[in-house]
Amino acid sequence: MLVHSRTGKWAAWAVFFVLFVPLFAVPLLVILAASFTTNWSGAFPSGPTTEHYAAATGGDSLQALTTSLITAVSASLLALTVGSWAALAATSLRRRGRRFLDALFMLPVAVPSVVVGLAVLVAFSKPPMLLNGTRWIVILAHTILVTAFAYSSVSAAIVRLDPMYEQAAASLGARPSYVLWRIKLPLLLPALTAAAGLCFALSMGELSATMMLYPPDWTPLPVQIFAATDRGSLFTGAAVAVVLMGTTLLVLLGVARIRTRASYR
Repeated sequence: MLVHSRTGKWAAWAVFFVLFVPLFAVPLLVILAASFTTNWSGAFPSGPTTEHYAAATGGDSLQALTTSLITAVSASLLALTVGSWAALAATSLRRRGRRFLDALFMLPVAVPSVVVGLAVLVAFSKPPMLLNGTRWIVILAHTILVTAFAYSSVSAAIVRLDPMYEQAAASLGARPSYVLWRIKLPLLLPALTAAAGLCFALSMGELSATMMLYPPDWTPLPVQIFAATDRGSLFTGAAVAVVLMGTTLLVLLGVARIRTRASYR
């Protein structure tokens, strides 16, 4: 920590808990408590039950979870491929070219996601690229929304790379493709895994653009949560939200292990 005195450290931790507990921990704990109750008329929930998780882990909810996982994994892989390629290509551009590329990739996060959803809907509702009413338009929208984070993460990592590795390999006669696959990408692996985890988490929770695009046979879990709460099934919606958080957390923990091993390499 930047604070070295004992009193300053205790003060910093106190401020952290004062801000963290009411703003972040309490809302999540309320969602968790609501998923195990049948009634909440007072200060505390009543009627403990696990029936909501039966609905949250079966039927339409299970299908929605599978849909979210497929969408998030597909969008993350596409975003990581496009964002990494663009970040690597930007290193050969001049300053104006890099600034233009930065602005281009950051544009989807500079506007509301519902605007991105509307743009995708208008652009791909007519031939020759007719994607409206298919799962691909949802995956495409998620890819557009999360590619900026993959691009920015990899770009920041490329700036920190020591050029001596590439120069040494080139001086020994290594081809550019060999330098890319055997030197640069392995060095970028921690940043790539971190970007993949961030893209996955953002895609799993995306709702605004998805609401404008999803077909009836491709309903992600956030839409299922919104539909449940809109019908007044708040406690079932809370259970589905806990399932969404738990699944996302498990995947991120797996990605974190990969990132840790990549860092040791």
